[in-house]
Amino acid sequence: MRHLLHALALSLPLLASAQTAAQTAPPPPPGYDEALAQRVGANENGMRAYVLVILKSSGTPVPKGEARDAMFKGHFANMKRLADAGVLALAGPLDGVDGWRGLFVLAVPDIETAKQHVATDPVIAQGEMVAEYHRYFGSAALMLVNEHHAKVAKKPF
Repeated sequence: MRHLLHALALSLPLLASAQTAAQTAPPPPPGYDEALAQRVGANENGMRAYVLVILKSSGTPVPKGEARDAMFKGHFANMKRLADAGVLALAGPLDGVDGWRGLFVLAVPDIETAKQHVATDPVIAQGEMVAEYHRYFGSAALMLVNEHHAKVAKKPF
């Protein structure tokens, strides 16, 4: 019994300290949306992990013509499919001056998973472009781009 009382006496200051810390934790900022943060995979700072994919010209471009046109039509369809699935957070072309043609930001856990998704793109499968992969840590709000893009585009792809 004496040991129990001694342990209780030692633990009371710890419990009081934990309660005080919980009471003094700052409240979330105005406008913070816990449900939205969870939906987009945000950490406490509003950030999350992604994989950045740089699409570069290959040494074997597909010649101009119907096959090339079909390849790029498939490229855009594949991007839409990945965006609709919540995998593709952001995509867009680059100026191509240095051979860098475009980028993807994929909401996937690792580079291997990103490679599996990128392999489904016709520009990769047909050798028009090659992909370079990098881990990227950025705002979880990127996950909202596709949902809001339709609200600002008069003419969809």
